[in-house]
Amino acid sequence: MVDQQTTRGLDQGATAPDTIAAIATPPGKGGVGVIRISGALAADIGQQVCGRPIAPRKIINTNFTDANGVVIDSGLCLRFVAPASFTGEDVVELQGHGGPVIQDLLMQRVLELGARQARAGEFSERAFINDKIDLAQAEAIADLIDSSTAQAARGAMRSLQGEFSAHVRALLKELIALRMYVEAAIDFPEEEIDFLAEQKVQDQVQRLTTKLSDTIAQAGQGAILRNGFNLVLAGKPNAGKSSLLNALAGEDAAIVTDIPGTTRDTVRVTIELDGLPVHIVDTAGLRDSDDTVEKIGVERARSAIAAADHVLELVDLSDPDQSALPEFDVPTTRVYNKLDLAAERVPEGVIAISATRGDGMQELTAMIKAWAGFEGNSESLFTARRRHLSALDAAQAAVERGLQQLQTQRAGELLADELLQAQNALNQITGEFNADDLLGEIFAGFCIGK
Repeated sequence: MVDQQTTRGLDQGATAPDTIAAIATPPGKGGVGVIRISGALAADIGQQVCGRPIAPRKIINTNFTDANGVVIDSGLCLRFVAPASFTGEDVVELQGHGGPVIQDLLMQRVLELGARQARAGEFSERAFINDKIDLAQAEAIADLIDSSTAQAARGAMRSLQGEFSAHVRALLKELIALRMYVEAAIDFPEEEIDFLAEQKVQDQVQRLTTKLSDTIAQAGQGAILRNGFNLVLAGKPNAGKSSLLNALAGEDAAIVTDIPGTTRDTVRVTIELDGLPVHIVDTAGLRDSDDTVEKIGVERARSAIAAADHVLELVDLSDPDQSALPEFDVPTTRVYNKLDLAAERVPEGVIAISATRGDGMQELTAMIKAWAGFEGNSESLFTARRRHLSALDAAQAAVERGLQQLQTQRAGELLADELLQAQNALNQITGEFNADDLLGEIFAGFCIGK
């Protein structure tokens, strides 16, 4: 049985790609503005802009000129010769001043000389196509840029350095070796006497499912680290939601008064709990109202609740009316606030806090991590995406189906087929075999200049 051929790139067999360019620094005014050029014309374009040849892997301090020799800007120019560059192509970087007008004039000159405006993520896409990085590493670049906490940034860097890919490739190596053994025994039965009855084959498949489970658990933690945990504070007016938000954030992120209905709109704050990014949304108090603005706030609160990972329903212990809100379609936990104002003894078994005084806040933050399913140890985590988890789940399901076929029917052909399905699923993570539309969707989410 012949192994399936894999491919990484887009437009296989196409002519050499054209030269692309983009402003690689954020828009607006800044100390430095960088224009990145990649492709066969990069060195020629750089030479014409700088007015002199650019030695490879050297930095020159020079003027940048237009077609008439008028100086547009001055700065540094760097040249990297293929394949020793990020994209694997010839690359030139022009590092000038960060004014938007200057950058636009310089970019216009680069485009006049034969480059075209790069698409979002096209530099990283070319790095992937030229085998400089795999797909998981390419996605980690975007995750690193989008990191909302220091731990998430470190996790993205570990993925960029290949830690997640190494886990996947180790699984692939073991899976392919097992599949080759199964297929060889099927194709050459005279070499084996009922290999399917051998316990070692079942043991190998069992070990593979265990390793897949371990990787899924690690990737699941990495996905939480990347995406964060969406927590919505809901409750009746004046339950202390804004005070709780401020207590969790450690700052006055929301206005707090004794007037019910003070919060009219959602207030969003991201905090870090032992490396876990928690996106907290403070909402308007849920009640019927004739006030047009408050009604809009309540509708936005309900929309935020629908998108939440978890809802913290806050109840005022000092309010005689402690009836529950209507049930939400997301996991919800009731927390009783204003412990410092409670006139009566708090019933046992309830979660009680004082957002203003700090009672119970340490226990509450531990609960939030538990609700998220975050186990900590973020120093060893790599970031992962939902599509990675889906691919790992698909691989594990295929291996488990193959094991069942082996145990119940001694069906070696079906086992081999399921192992191939698992292999294809894992290849989707690193990009060894991908549909062009998936690659386009992934890289379209990158920054221009990346």
